[in-house]
Amino acid sequence: MLRETLELNIKRLIDFLIYSRNFIIRKNPIKAMINSITDGLRDFLTMKKKLKMAQYRLNYHRHQFHKMEQLIAENNQHSFLKGTHLNETR
Repeated sequence: MLRETLELNIKRLIDFLIYSRNFIIRKNPIKAMINSITDGLRDFLTMKKKLKMAQYRLNYHRHQFHKMEQLIAENNQHSFLKGTHLNETR
C-alpha cells in the first residue's frame, strides 16, 4: 500500500515536472521578461529623440497652417480678416 502511493506520487511529480518543462520551453517566461525590459529601456532612452521629432512635426504643421491662413487672408475680399484672425466662415 505504501509502495503504491509512493509510486503514484513519484509518477505525479514526474508528470508535473514534464508539464512544467514543456511550458517553460513553449512560453519561455524568462526570455519574455528580458524582451520586455529591453523594450522598456529602449523606449526610455529614445524618449528625448521622440519628443524632439514630435515637436518638429508640430512646428512644421503649425507653420503650414499659418501660411495657409495668410494666403486665405490675402485672397479674401474683406480687409478686416487680413492678419491673425481666423476666418470662421470656412
